[in-house]
Amino acid sequence: MRGCAPRIGPIRLERMGSGMGTVVSTLRGKLTAASVKNARKRGYLGDGNGLYLQISPALTKSWVYRFRTGGKLREMGLGRYPTVSLAQARAAALKQTQARLSDVDPIHQRQLLRAQARLEASKAVTFQICAERFIESHNAAWDNKKHAKQWRSTLKTYAYPVFGDLPVQQVDDTLVMDVIRPIWSEKPETASRVRARIEKVLSWAIASKLRSEPNPARWKGHIEIMLPRKSKVRRVEHHPALPYKEIGDFLEKLRRQDGVGASALEFLILTAARTNEVLGARWDEIDLDSAIWKLPASRMKARKEHHVPLTESALAVVARMQSIRRDEFIFPGGKKDKPLSNMAMLTLLRRMDRADITAHGFRSTFRDWASEQTSFESRVAEAALAHTISNSVEAAYHRTDLFDKRRQMMDMWAQFCARPAPTNFEKILPFRTPIKHIQSH
Repeated sequence: MRGCAPRIGPIRLERMGSGMGTVVSTLRGKLTAASVKNARKRGYLGDGNGLYLQISPALTKSWVYRFRTGGKLREMGLGRYPTVSLAQARAAALKQTQARLSDVDPIHQRQLLRAQARLEASKAVTFQICAERFIESHNAAWDNKKHAKQWRSTLKTYAYPVFGDLPVQQVDDTLVMDVIRPIWSEKPETASRVRARIEKVLSWAIASKLRSEPNPARWKGHIEIMLPRKSKVRRVEHHPALPYKEIGDFLEKLRRQDGVGASALEFLILTAARTNEVLGARWDEIDLDSAIWKLPASRMKARKEHHVPLTESALAVVARMQSIRRDEFIFPGGKKDKPLSNMAMLTLLRRMDRADITAHGFRSTFRDWASEQTSFESRVAEAALAHTISNSVEAAYHRTDLFDKRRQMMDMWAQFCARPAPTNFEKILPFRTPIKHIQSH
């Protein structure tokens, strides 16, 4: 026999036959299709069963389900009117009321369902797809357009063969270590770069709700515990460098070489600059009146503006390039408005039968000379090389760029480079040589 339980607001509980449990049935609501259509007053119109028609100041209408939990009034959207009709809204409200009778929070339940749906959808999104999306989203912000190519090449070589085709949420600690561990001892720098790039892609996937935390490629407190420190597995390999005692003889031979590449390499040696800084050097960066090369932060590795004092020898290179000036680059390439190729200096060294050294290695040549042949403090040479101070406390105290001392050092370096290799090396004291300015083009 079926009996009726007491009414609870606008709903009625009905007891079914033995073992059939309790169900909810609706009573007729207060609203009608016409009253909903014609409603024009902002606020809430109640239909009963927790269902309300919400009218905004702009007179747009939407359905909400209101209920209390833990003494707090909560509100759950059920859709816009007229996309969702009165009948559909009542059915949705009834469904939420049924959930409430089982002590289920309908908002929390919907969030769980949506999260599950996103997780299911992410199964079709592979790590490689995420990597490509990450690269595309950051490509415009990278100053060096080669970054995207380097990212793709690194991941294609090491990460994709292991888990490139797997759903991104399935990439775990074991898979990440399967990529990094085989190259950690033999190629620690490469392995470190691969790990960092995997971490960034996975962080992007987490932020995009395509996988959950934690990030299995994170270093601190995680990967660092599973692998020995880089300094323990292999000594750092430096770029092959020319011994500073041979720099005079080398420059003498270099100045007999023709071409833009020879001038660029000489300028690199005299300024102790990085290869990409020299290749990208522009005329508007040169201040001839002050004999300074002003590199903007956007072209520096540390993203900090750097001023290089130009010696008489360096200015002579600039003057030589002015005679063939044709675009914004001091060392122009084969095509108009393009800088010299990054292979130009390497090709030149091979042509000079010096494949045993690299252009970047001349920075080490300069650094060794400064340490062994001058009495300048180490930080002056580090500032000349535009090296950052890793110790944040020490860096806070060294806010000056030591420009005057660097000019003295670079003058001495130019004079050292201008002479043949001496037979007896003695420590040189700092001194200053006047700079003869060249006329502006």
